[in-house]
Amino acid sequence: MRPEHEELPTQRLVAVPTPQRRVDADELLARAARGDERAFAELYGLVSARVYGLIRRVLRDPAQSEEVMQEVMVEVWRTAARYDGTRGSATAWVFTIAHRRAVDRVRSEQAGIERVRRVAAVSAETPYDDVVESATARIEQQQVRRCLDGLTDLQREAITLAYYGGNSYREVADQLGTALPTIKTRMRDGLIRMRDCLGVALS
Repeated sequence: MRPEHEELPTQRLVAVPTPQRRVDADELLARAARGDERAFAELYGLVSARVYGLIRRVLRDPAQSEEVMQEVMVEVWRTAARYDGTRGSATAWVFTIAHRRAVDRVRSEQAGIERVRRVAAVSAETPYDDVVESATARIEQQQVRRCLDGLTDLQREAITLAYYGGNSYREVADQLGTALPTIKTRMRDGLIRMRDCLGVALS
C-alpha cells in the first residue's frame, strides 16, 4: 500500500502526450495498479471532471468538492490494485469511492453541528446555550463555518475543539493548558459573536 500522503502522479507530470489510440478507463486503472504514473495521469484526466460533478451534487460547496475530489483520486492511486474488473467497470469503481467520500463528508459536517449543540447545552450559566441550540437547528453548515471564520483565533481554537472534536469544556481546557473559567469565557464570547453573525435573537 502506498503512503497515506503520497503526492499524486498528476502533480509531478508536466504533460501527458496524447495517446496514439483510445485507451479505456479499465486498462488505465490496471496499468496504474502496476505503478504506471502516466496511465494514472490519463485516468485522472478522463474521470476527474465527472468525479467532481458527482461530489458537487452531494456537497454543493465548490471548495469542499474540490478537496474531496482530490482525496478520492489519491485513494484511487493508492488502492488501484484492489480494483476487481469482474465486479464492474473502472469508472463505476471510482464513482463509488467518490460517492462514499462525499457522503462521509456530509455526515461529518452534520455531526459537527450536533456537537456544537451538545457543547453549548452543558452550561446553564448564560442564555447563549439556547441561542446556539436555536441557531444550529435552523442554519446551514456553511453559515456556521463562515461565522467561525469571523471569531478571534483564541475563540475559534476553543470552539473548534468542541465543534469538530466533540470535547467538553474541561477537555478543551486540558488540551489547551488553559484554566477552565478562561475557556468558558472564551467560548461564551465566541458563541455570542456567532449569534450576532447568524442574526439569531435571544428567546
